[in-house]
Amino acid sequence: MADVLAAPPIVYALALVPALLWGFSPVLSKRGMAAGGTSLQASLVVVLVDSTLYLVALAILRGGSAFTGLTLETLGVFLLAGVFGTALGRLATFAGVDRVGASVNSAGVSARPLFATMLAVLFLGEPAALSTAVGVVILVGGLAALALAKGGDIGGWEPYELLFPVGAAVCFAVGNVLRRHGLTTSAVSSLEAVALNEMAALIVLFGYALARGRLGEIRNAPKETWGYFAGSGTITAVALLSLFAAFGHPEGTVAVVDPLAATAPLFTAVFAYFLLGDLERVTRGVVLGAALIVLGVALVTAGPALLSAVGL
Repeated sequence: MADVLAAPPIVYALALVPALLWGFSPVLSKRGMAAGGTSLQASLVVVLVDSTLYLVALAILRGGSAFTGLTLETLGVFLLAGVFGTALGRLATFAGVDRVGASVNSAGVSARPLFATMLAVLFLGEPAALSTAVGVVILVGGLAALALAKGGDIGGWEPYELLFPVGAAVCFAVGNVLRRHGLTTSAVSSLEAVALNEMAALIVLFGYALARGRLGEIRNAPKETWGYFAGSGTITAVALLSLFAAFGHPEGTVAVVDPLAATAPLFTAVFAYFLLGDLERVTRGVVLGAALIVLGVALVTAGPALLSAVGL
């Protein structure tokens, strides 16, 4: 067997941390929604918490040199990525958690690499292998399994509501393609990029809440919801930093990191089964759909390397 996927244990650990944390985060979000929170409140709190953490980290690590030397084009790319990949993506994500449940939503959002790969092929000229097409078919099969699984939110949901997590996946994909373009065409650091991304999202979400007169609704939300969403934001920040650390390691290749990080929906299914039994059902169909999506993601993101590793 080829050793193309060999990497130090630290890389595997760093890649599994975001999978574990992103697997648990939807559980907190679902609890917050059930306690009376809204998708807009959740999005604002999460972005406020993680952007604050990123800015503190930048102040400690870079001091006054943060964001210096960045062109207007670079700033524009990451601000636009924040609008799509964070503001719109998280609104759709939290709406999905509320409607279809944490386990189903997490699996649907994990279809992101499918759309990111399609956009990268179309707009960045990146090549696509045969394994990518196979992965797409398996991934779509996983989404179909979710739609027919009769799991998720215990109150039930309609198949069309799966469009919320899939829509979030599309928004995250657009954001990731923009970030990839910005990171490869400028000298911006990963931490600066993600901080810009979150600040743009915070401005957009706050502006939207102000324009729609919904700030009062957010202020009057039940107290316990704030703790759930703040916890989700902290988890999100740590997960992203771990993911960047995995990719930043000399042997942290996409073939190793992406498939491991993409196992988040399997962790969500386990957490939801044990911690959300009063709010949603985790059926065998949900687990099957999540497993197919994880396999499809692995083939889409790292298909040639995976096939080479098993001698195909």
